[in-house]
Amino acid sequence: MIIKKFIKNHEMTDDPSVRTAYGTVCGLCGIFFNIILFAAKLLAGILSGSLAVMADAFNNLSDAGSSVITLAGFRMASKKPDPDHPFGHGRIEYISGLIVALIIILMGAELAKASVSKIIEPSEPDFSPVTAVILVLAVLVKLYMSFYNRKYGKKIGSAAMLATASDSLSDMVSTAAVLISGIICAVTGFVYIDSICGLLVSVFILISGFKAAKDTVSPLLGQPPSKEFVDGIMKLATSDPKILGVHDIVVHDYGPGRRMVSLHAEVSCAESVLKLHDLIDRLENKISDEMGCETVIHMDPIDVTDSRLSALKEVLGSIVKKVSPNARFHDLRIVPGETHTNLIFDVVLPSDCGCGEKEAKKLISDLVKEYNPEYCCVIKIDMDLSGNTGN
Repeated sequence: MIIKKFIKNHEMTDDPSVRTAYGTVCGLCGIFFNIILFAAKLLAGILSGSLAVMADAFNNLSDAGSSVITLAGFRMASKKPDPDHPFGHGRIEYISGLIVALIIILMGAELAKASVSKIIEPSEPDFSPVTAVILVLAVLVKLYMSFYNRKYGKKIGSAAMLATASDSLSDMVSTAAVLISGIICAVTGFVYIDSICGLLVSVFILISGFKAAKDTVSPLLGQPPSKEFVDGIMKLATSDPKILGVHDIVVHDYGPGRRMVSLHAEVSCAESVLKLHDLIDRLENKISDEMGCETVIHMDPIDVTDSRLSALKEVLGSIVKKVSPNARFHDLRIVPGETHTNLIFDVVLPSDCGCGEKEAKKLISDLVKEYNPEYCCVIKIDMDLSGNTGN
């Protein structure tokens, strides 16, 4: 209801202004809920004297701060490109997600420290029905917060919101653990249960924080694009029969909605250059519009009239598979000479290939020699930058 009321064109999630609106609405909701939870748990912690409840309260206060950081990240990421940042400010959203993750880790460490101290010097908390009711409501609120952050984080592809969803889920589990430990302590009188529960909750929070940090650091370092995104580019790029093949797909991610794509498209050298250039322009615009990215296509002319090419492509295809099942080749050219014939081509090795470049070149060259002693291979090794070895 809030999304529909306050976000115009809320279904257009590729629009940067719509993404910013989603981040703003979810961030403000997070700040509101966490401040309410902090105040309620702080009151319950003071009344009961429970370390676990007090720690849980301050964890919610840090979550409110995290929501402020996420909100600021969305606002800054939506700034237009400027001379100092020609690719925009989209990666600030990843940085804000990383800051949230670091706050989670800090809170987990502080809670662990306090729990160990309480184990050394235990005291029995006074766990009342009012405290139990507050914690039950807190569990339900955090479950709801995790749900909407994950739902809309996936919808707009936001690492920061997904990190917040993980944090909310860890808070829900930790609050539930505090509730259970309080009930056990009230029933059995086992005073150590409060401290032990706090320590277990801190471990859970730390694991959640490290996972959230990994999810936000990966796009900053340069993670591969999703298989669905690359498959979409491949489908659009080969939608015209004059495109004989596509290779060397590279995706640069400068933040959500700010991706730049380059690729090589194989075309027949017998076709008109002007007509092919017009085709490439149309494909660039088509990919850019449908995939939400800036696209540049390099045109690779190949000779389709040479009768030897078809047979050689089949042979080379089987040979490079012996290096790695997901290896492939492209840009094959046959250059005849007086004493031998050069086969010039590129070989794409997957990132998980266990074979080095020198070993791969030697193996392929030796196998080609076995097929035809007159062939000499001139091989350039490419790494698969698309991250999808099936393409």
